[in-house]
Amino acid sequence: MHRKTDWSENRKDDKGEMSFSGMVKEELSRQIGLARHCKMAELAAILCSCGKMECFSGDSKLKIQTENEAVARKCFTLLQKTFNIETKIFVRENSHLKRVKVYTIEITDPEEIQVIFQALRLVTNSIDQGTLVLSDMLVVQQNCCKRAFIRGAFLASGSISDPEKGYHFEIVCSDAKRAEQLQTIIRSFSVDAKIVQRKKSHVVYVKEGAQIVDMLAVMEANVALMDLENIRILKEMRNSVNRKVNCETANINKTVNAAVKQMEDIKLVRQKIGFEQLNEGLAQVAELRMQYPEATLKELGMMLSPQVGKSGVNHRLRKLSAMADELREKQGGELL
Repeated sequence: MHRKTDWSENRKDDKGEMSFSGMVKEELSRQIGLARHCKMAELAAILCSCGKMECFSGDSKLKIQTENEAVARKCFTLLQKTFNIETKIFVRENSHLKRVKVYTIEITDPEEIQVIFQALRLVTNSIDQGTLVLSDMLVVQQNCCKRAFIRGAFLASGSISDPEKGYHFEIVCSDAKRAEQLQTIIRSFSVDAKIVQRKKSHVVYVKEGAQIVDMLAVMEANVALMDLENIRILKEMRNSVNRKVNCETANINKTVNAAVKQMEDIKLVRQKIGFEQLNEGLAQVAELRMQYPEATLKELGMMLSPQVGKSGVNHRLRKLSAMADELREKQGGELL
């Protein structure tokens, strides 16, 4: 069975808005290449994804079926502009999925089918009988044709995730050979496309945000590309702010925890020894910390006379903590 395009990407949400994937396809569906060879490459990709040869009582017909209206419109236009073939689009509701429309284009003239197959270098797939594959790569020799082929493949059986939620671009292929052909074409644009098997299908995918931007550029989806870049910039700014806030919060928590420990240590020293028994430097720091529990080390150092740097204040506080720890150990030993 050939894969049908995911109908959900054209559904509108509660606000009546189309998914990002649907918007990309809508943009690509309106893009018609000027050169005939590019139109042929794009049509070949669509037929390899959505096309199938059917035979009944000795008669054959080429059937293109999709649940995406944009794909049906694009296929209809390409057949007309490339081969001057006039046909109709039949619409029916999918019996399994309520309210989902299936768009079908049928070509029954044997001569027209032969012209299409020869021009687009198509053959029926020996593995999955009836589906179509490229017999060779002649239709995608030029870079412009490679772009058109990727565009057609994505239109027919691709999807892209909402960039607000994550980065994932994929095109589903019916078999490994088609996936490898597509991967080779995509990699010619320096995009590191990978392949994974999913049930009976093979999926060519890209996950890195910058490379998905490159894919949109390759397919010439310029409006979607700008939208994605804007979203990426905003996300990076939010992530940067969040990292700074988290770092500052962690530092504040660390400072507060340290100050609380210092206060406990100083109270113990005052109780067991008394500040009058300490040298002047330690006594000054101890009194200031008790008076200004939220002050930073730098602020405490500025209050001392003479002033002391952060490292000097920290050294004195550590001495007080060491004294408190010794008192706790001695107290513990006495209890034993």
